[in-house]
Amino acid sequence: MNNSFAPWLLASFLAAQALTTLPAFADVPQTTPGATLQSLLDAARLNNPEIAAARLEAQAADERIQPAGALPDPILRTELRDLNNQRESNPSLFPGRVGSTKYTLIQAVPFWGKRDLKREVAEADAAQAKGRADGAWTELATRIKTTYAAYYLQTQATALTREILDLTASLEKITQARYSGGLVPQQDVIRAQVEQTALRSELVAQENDRHHAMVKLNALVKRPPQADLADPRQLSPLPVGFDQIALENQLRTRNPQLAGDDARIAAASKSRELVQRNRYPDFNLGISPIQRGNGISEWELMIEMNIPFQQESRRSQEREAQALLAAAEARKESTLNQLMSALSENLSALETAQRTEALTRNELLPQAELTYKAALAGYETGKVDFATLLEAQRQIRKAKLDIVKSQVDARVRLAEIERLLGEDL
Repeated sequence: MNNSFAPWLLASFLAAQALTTLPAFADVPQTTPGATLQSLLDAARLNNPEIAAARLEAQAADERIQPAGALPDPILRTELRDLNNQRESNPSLFPGRVGSTKYTLIQAVPFWGKRDLKREVAEADAAQAKGRADGAWTELATRIKTTYAAYYLQTQATALTREILDLTASLEKITQARYSGGLVPQQDVIRAQVEQTALRSELVAQENDRHHAMVKLNALVKRPPQADLADPRQLSPLPVGFDQIALENQLRTRNPQLAGDDARIAAASKSRELVQRNRYPDFNLGISPIQRGNGISEWELMIEMNIPFQQESRRSQEREAQALLAAAEARKESTLNQLMSALSENLSALETAQRTEALTRNELLPQAELTYKAALAGYETGKVDFATLLEAQRQIRKAKLDIVKSQVDARVRLAEIERLLGEDL
C-alpha cells in the first residue's frame, strides 16, 4: 500500500467512527410535562388558545388608541361650473374648457379637547382588554393549579392503596399460617381476602379519577387528551406566614378584575366628559382654488360648523353617561366586597388545612401506627381479633390519606388566593 495513502485512510476511518457515535438529535425525546406544576403552566402559557385570543384582543385594543385621537381624513371636492363655457355648443368635462373649476379641500376639526378625550377613552378600553387578558390567565392558571392538585392527590392515593394492598396481602399470609395451625377461624382468612378485593376495587376508581385529572390537564395545556403526563413529584411549597392587611392591599392594586373595573370607570368618566363637550360645535375648514382656463384666478376660504341646537337630547346623553359612570363605580365596589370576602375565607381555610395536616402528621398518624403494631402483636398472640387488626390498618391508611388531602386542600386555597391577588406568592 502506498505510504501516502495510509494516513488519509486512517483519518477517514476515524471520522466515520466519530459520526456514528454522535447523538441522534432528531431522536432526543421531548420532556413530558406534569412532574412539576411549573411545567404545565409554561406549556399553557405558550399553547392555550384562550390565552392567545385574549392577548390578541388586547393587542387589537392597543392599536385602536392612535386612530381614536387622529383627525379624520380630509375631503377633496371638485366642481365643474358652466360646462359649455357660455360659448361652446358642446359641453366639456375638461377643467380648462369649462367656465371655471373649483377645487375644495375640506378638513373636519373637532372642538378643542375632543380628540384627546377620544384617545383617553380608547386607552381605557385597551386597559380593560389587558385586564381581561390578565384575568383569563389567572383563571386558567388557577384551574391548572387545582387540577394538578387533584392529579397529585389521586397519584398519591393510588400509591397508598397499593401500599396498603401489599400490607393486607402480608396479613393474609399471617392469617393463613395461624389458620393452618388451628389458632384462628377461617373467617379471618376470608376477611383478609375480602379486604384485598375492596382495595383493588378502590384502586380501579382511583386510577380512573387520576386519568380524568390527566385528561383535564392535557386539555388546559392544549395536548391530546390521552397524551401521557409525568407523575407529579411534589406540590409547590407554601409561603411562610400571611399578613392579611398586606394581602388586602395587594388585592386592591393587583387584582385583574379590579384593574378592569378601574379602566371601565376611567372610560366612563372620559366618555361623560366627551358627551359634555358635545355642547360645543365641531368645524369643517376648507380652502378652494378656482381655475379659469389654464390658471388659478381666485382663492376661497370656508368654515362651517354644526349648531348644537338639540340641547335636550344632549342632556339625556349626559345623564346616560353619568349613570354609566355611577354603575361602573358601584360594580367595582361590589366586586371589591366579594373579593375581600373570598380572600378572608380562603386564608382561613388555608390555615385550617395546615393545622389539620400538622395534627394528623404529628399526633394521629403516630398513634395509628402504634395501635397497628399493638394490634398485630396482640393478634399473633391471640389477644386481639382480626377485625381490630383491620381497623387499625384502616386508621393508618386514613391518616396518611388525610395528610395528603390537607396538603392538596392547602394548595387549592393558595391557588384561589393567588387568583384573587393576580400573581403568585
